[in-house]
Amino acid sequence: MEEKNYFVYIIANVTGKVLYVGMTNNLQRRMVEHRSGSIAGFAQKYRCIRLLHYEVGQDAYSIIEREKEIKSWRREKKEILIQVYNPERKDLFETLW
Repeated sequence: MEEKNYFVYIIANVTGKVLYVGMTNNLQRRMVEHRSGSIAGFAQKYRCIRLLHYEVGQDAYSIIEREKEIKSWRREKKEILIQVYNPERKDLFETLW
């Protein structure tokens, strides 16, 4: 049986002032959706299209719990997480292929 990956991710708008935390089972597809604006909601409204951080796991429940955990953090703590793994705040979209 093939293992399925799940992702929790943080995206930002172009200026980096707005952060969005989400989860998916297909990060490539979800980022294409975010970039095209085809998903209605917060990320579309604030044009969050830059992938700044993501984590991967095989257990959907663990990833959902991690998403809830990160969403509950103050912005400062989210910024620290991004800084540790992506200090230059590069858009990680191209690394998905």
